[in-house]
Amino acid sequence: MSEEILVNVTPMETRVALVENGATQDIHIERSANRGHVGNIYAGKVVRVMPGMQAAFIDLGTDRNGFIHVADIVGGSAAAKSQASITDHLHDGKKVVVQVAKDPLGSKGARLTTELSVSSRYLVYMPGGDHVGVSQQIDDPDERERLQKLLAEGLQQEPLDTPNGFILRTAAEGVGLEEILVDLRFLKRLWSAVSRRASSATKPELLYEDLPLHLRTIRDLARPGVEKIRIDSRESYEALRVFCDAYVPEVAALLEHYHGDRPLFDIHGIEEEIRKALDRKVDLKSGGHLIIDQTEAMTTIDVNTGSFVGRRNLEETIFKTNLEAATTLARQLRVRNLGGIIIVDFIDMQDEEHRRQVHRALEKAMLRDPARNKITGVSDLGLVEMTRKRTRESLEHILCEDCPVCSGRGVVKTADTVCFEIFREIMRDARAYDNDNLMVLAAQGVVDRLLDEESANVADLEEFIGKTISFRVEPGYSQEHFDIVLL
Repeated sequence: MSEEILVNVTPMETRVALVENGATQDIHIERSANRGHVGNIYAGKVVRVMPGMQAAFIDLGTDRNGFIHVADIVGGSAAAKSQASITDHLHDGKKVVVQVAKDPLGSKGARLTTELSVSSRYLVYMPGGDHVGVSQQIDDPDERERLQKLLAEGLQQEPLDTPNGFILRTAAEGVGLEEILVDLRFLKRLWSAVSRRASSATKPELLYEDLPLHLRTIRDLARPGVEKIRIDSRESYEALRVFCDAYVPEVAALLEHYHGDRPLFDIHGIEEEIRKALDRKVDLKSGGHLIIDQTEAMTTIDVNTGSFVGRRNLEETIFKTNLEAATTLARQLRVRNLGGIIIVDFIDMQDEEHRRQVHRALEKAMLRDPARNKITGVSDLGLVEMTRKRTRESLEHILCEDCPVCSGRGVVKTADTVCFEIFREIMRDARAYDNDNLMVLAAQGVVDRLLDEESANVADLEEFIGKTISFRVEPGYSQEHFDIVLL
């Protein structure tokens, strides 16, 4: 399978696309103004301990204090955490090294923890820990055992100065001892530098910042199988070269600076893919289509045959549409980064073997998804329930906001509905105020209907209330927006 990574860098944002055999599989976007703080490590100072809440506020040297709960300080079992007291660990003015676990939200400061970790390409290093785990995405027990033995062998050759815990990341699957040793050396140097900064810090300050997106791309996405990494920024290309030479030299040969006249994402169709990923409807090559609706509680995907009629019979048409839908929706989940509960409404299939084949096709398509997922069987109604781990904000949440016209409902009231609302409002105002004239301010479509289809009702209303009603088009008004002015 041919894989390419495309990196588009501007001063405002960085965008990364993973392309497999010409089809976009993953899109990552990081905006400079909204870059998160998760993973950053700070030398902090306790400014306020609140025993009643079992929490404390920490000055990080930023514009907003962070927040830490006693459970994020004390390791061990849930019982041990529930018995701990914040005053046993923190007091006003105490210096403490903390890591951001959750970004600030609204008026709340960042959620902090003292259980620190830093990542390399294949490992997550947890200083002071004692647990060695393996990513749940690696489900082969023999491979899990091999990796744990490999790490133990690597630690004998590259011992660290402090007690340590590790998690072997999904990217470690299939790697050898040399790759593990490279990561251990990198983590050893990195943690040594963080520790020195922490020891010399005299005020709250940043000790370690997680890598920006274009460097995280090398760490997290440049796996075996990637043939080329194209970057359209000379400055970012040079930064990637330096990073690769220092930490992942085997990737350096894959880097290529793109300097063509046409934008990189245009040439490879990424811009069009992003546009399509924001639509509800996804067309299938057969003529069928998917309807994808993202809500707070879950995401629903409805499969329809559309214009596809098949060659032999209805059951064959339904089966082929569902098979194509299974592979297409798996890719759409990755591109849109949809997580949580997902309900797929396949077209009802009478043949039990067809149901099994569609289910297997969906499972096979989801195997390539790096996000942890779980799929149930096909129900009698053709429904499949699945979950997909939320790894970051969905593409829609990053790029869009609720429509100011419909307030996120996805629909607007019809012109005749708004006309009837106007009639009711005129009746209320006529009873409440003593005046002779009323003027209705509304959108063009609403005024047109009032003066045409509803003109007889307007005349009857004028006669009933004994007042004159006039109309004026307001170009800036949406269809649902109107005002009634007393003259």
